[in-house]
Amino acid sequence: MSIRHEVIPFLIAGLIVAGLIAIAGKLIGLNTTKTLISACILCIIINGYFLYFFRNPARTPPADTNMILAGADGTIAKICTMSKEEFTSAAQFCGLNAEQTESFLKPKVVRISIFLSLFDVHVNRTPISGNASFLGYFPGKHLFTFDEKSSDVNQHNAILVTNDSTSCMITQIVGPVCRRVIYWHDHDKEVPLTAGDSIGMMKFGSRLDMYFPSKDIEITIKEGDKVKAGETIIAKMREETK
Repeated sequence: MSIRHEVIPFLIAGLIVAGLIAIAGKLIGLNTTKTLISACILCIIINGYFLYFFRNPARTPPADTNMILAGADGTIAKICTMSKEEFTSAAQFCGLNAEQTESFLKPKVVRISIFLSLFDVHVNRTPISGNASFLGYFPGKHLFTFDEKSSDVNQHNAILVTNDSTSCMITQIVGPVCRRVIYWHDHDKEVPLTAGDSIGMMKFGSRLDMYFPSKDIEITIKEGDKVKAGETIIAKMREETK
């Protein structure tokens, strides 16, 4: 089990908070020993959670390249089919150009949304193999990500992954806490990725949406299912698209 290096500032913050509590206790005349013990316990709890949150467990994708994988750990919050008008609006919010938008419309688009709690692994992975392009960071609102509307209005990163069979647009969506999304690969050029490869991280409880041309895939999960990034099969390629 590895830990992402992004945890370091949070660990430092935990130490600072514990130190301030110890100093405040001394200034107001509390028992020094008890104050130090309390501060240490608090530091262990806070930093223990941060280490847990920033964990990056190894994942083993299935060998079958026709399988489409979950892009995040969490719960399938929503599976919906979008009309041309609905997807065109979403595509504009995510920076897709007209040609890229048209490639999804066969004739409709399916969106699979995963909700991540504060206890889920927050490292994201690519659902399919292909060339990944960073579409950009898009400011927005900060609704709680269990709210379905957050898919349409919240702050997010957008990534496009394409191969010869299909395309997948991924949005890393954050809510009101911390509001940080990270895409780890090159922001200026395409990067070849294999299904299950790590692509970035969201802080903290968040939502990840995956958009696919509905004609290309056959969904194998349902709303409410628990999934693991890079391992759980959420769909498979249809025979006619291979």
